[in-house]
Amino acid sequence: MTANTILLDGNSLTREQLVAVARQGLRVVLDEAQLVRVQRAADFLADKVSCGEPTYGVTTGFGSNADKLLGAHRLRDELPGGRQDKPEGTLLEELQHNLITTHAVCVGKPFAADVVRAMLVIRINTLMRGHSGIRVETLKALTAMLNADVVPVVPEKGSVGASGDLAPLSHLAIVLLGGGEAFYQGERMTGAEALKRAGLSPIRLSFKEGLALNNGTAQMLATATLALDELEHLLDLADLAAAMTLDAFAGRSGALRPEVHALRPHPGQVETAAHVRELLEGSTLVDIPYHLVPRFKQWAADAWVDPADQALTFDIGWDWVPANQRHGREAFYARFLPFKGGKKHQPQDAYCLRCMPQVHGAVRDAWAQACRVIDIELNSVTDNPLIFPDAEDAQFIEEQVISAGHFHGMPLALAMSYVKAAIPVLASIAERRLNKLVDPATNDGLPAFLTGNEDGTDSGFMIVQYTAAALVNDLATRAHPASVYSVPTSANAEDHVSMGANEARHVLEMMEDLGYVIALELYTAAQALDFRQAMLNAARRLAARGDWQALAGKVANAPREGHPHYAQFVAEVQELTRALANVGDFHAGSAVREAHDALRRHIGFMARDRAMDGDVRSVCELVRDRVFARR
Repeated sequence: MTANTILLDGNSLTREQLVAVARQGLRVVLDEAQLVRVQRAADFLADKVSCGEPTYGVTTGFGSNADKLLGAHRLRDELPGGRQDKPEGTLLEELQHNLITTHAVCVGKPFAADVVRAMLVIRINTLMRGHSGIRVETLKALTAMLNADVVPVVPEKGSVGASGDLAPLSHLAIVLLGGGEAFYQGERMTGAEALKRAGLSPIRLSFKEGLALNNGTAQMLATATLALDELEHLLDLADLAAAMTLDAFAGRSGALRPEVHALRPHPGQVETAAHVRELLEGSTLVDIPYHLVPRFKQWAADAWVDPADQALTFDIGWDWVPANQRHGREAFYARFLPFKGGKKHQPQDAYCLRCMPQVHGAVRDAWAQACRVIDIELNSVTDNPLIFPDAEDAQFIEEQVISAGHFHGMPLALAMSYVKAAIPVLASIAERRLNKLVDPATNDGLPAFLTGNEDGTDSGFMIVQYTAAALVNDLATRAHPASVYSVPTSANAEDHVSMGANEARHVLEMMEDLGYVIALELYTAAQALDFRQAMLNAARRLAARGDWQALAGKVANAPREGHPHYAQFVAEVQELTRALANVGDFHAGSAVREAHDALRRHIGFMARDRAMDGDVRSVCELVRDRVFARR
């Protein structure tokens, strides 16, 4: 084994390995010891056929044709002249060949190459269990096709998720027979031509091999696994976006504390809170004293006297709370100075910030439950019938070749229904945080739509929220579970199906829009964070000059000299000046700063309106390329 190969033995395939083969092009090798079991099942099946034992899908038709026993030769061979279009091979081989060629009927655009490669890996791994009756040479031919990067054209739509993913898996297998279409080195061509260019040859199927190749859950499992890989990344990214937003709000951290979540220890909730605490580590914005945070005021020509501040696009300000308005709040004003700036005097943030561990955590739990199901399915046998060649005490063929229902995709379908419902929840709370950032009624003293707009010409980040809202609505309307609506097939022989292929495909498709929403929150939070830090640090610089009168000029309702409260105001504004002058630089948590810097290397701060399409495209690409990934 090497770092570029994955060993398949039917028992130990992981999600990480599957993704590596599907997306990084790793090769697979087959476990030699397990191939002995594979061949033993094939030999057993051949022996039973030679003894004339009736076996479903081998010597009988499929589905509603299961009551039709195959004869020794074709009925038309009895007619004078025989059948003119007689295919090569035996009737049993024709059965398997026809199964593949008549079932490859999917429609729509082709799946991406990573999905098809994942399907191939899954199919090979399950056949390695040795309960399907496939021959070693057929399994090796399928493996050679994968390793040669022959990617069958598999249209996206056509599986009902029981009996397995029959139609899409037939599109996989038909290329192995020299039919259908495939991509090779990026070019679309016939399956026969793709095999030829790759130095491979078509094969002829033997007993049950068609059924072994197309009867199983490989499409829904492939799309589900790739979707969960994306969601794992986006969950971490959603935590990062939320942490950046919390820093931009100068929010409260109490709702993240470990002792809080120990009282309601849902695993995802506990993990999310711990992750966000880690992301915020080193922040001097979170839990900042209320009185230090100024609110945004419109820039004016006389807003800043010092030339170093002339480039600022904002003014700042506070309101002073006179002594006669502090009744009942004495304890609060003993701890905090009596100035109202950007932070509301309340100990809790809005739900989209305070309840983020509960919401993100619940989505993380949905992901974890789906992963548990996927991990079992990756190393399961999912075709039919199942072959047990080592059942030595069996008296009848039915005890060794057993018709069961492992092809039914409902375990996957319901797990992905859970995930599907969770996706718009995660997108929705991200959009609510984004909206809170741009709304001056809720953004705790930041400028409206995060732009200075002194001339009244700028829209800032207003329409970014529109796009996020449209995406959330689109995700919500797509979240209806496919698994609750079975449409019977095969003349009602298959009278309850899972629709798991649709479910998993929908979830994979929804990952893109979820990524867009989180990208837009990051884009907006970075702008808000820049404003928050710039406003705080401007206040700190002003105070550091020791000119309390200049700072007093930023207080909207400051009493004039001679007013009864003037002396008290002067003492308190001088105390505010000292408090601001004595704090260090205001900044976000170290991990948040790292992400902010990565974003700013591609997208600059928007001081005034500019074309934003390039910014939006860039941040979406940064999310897609996992530039912000930390673990």
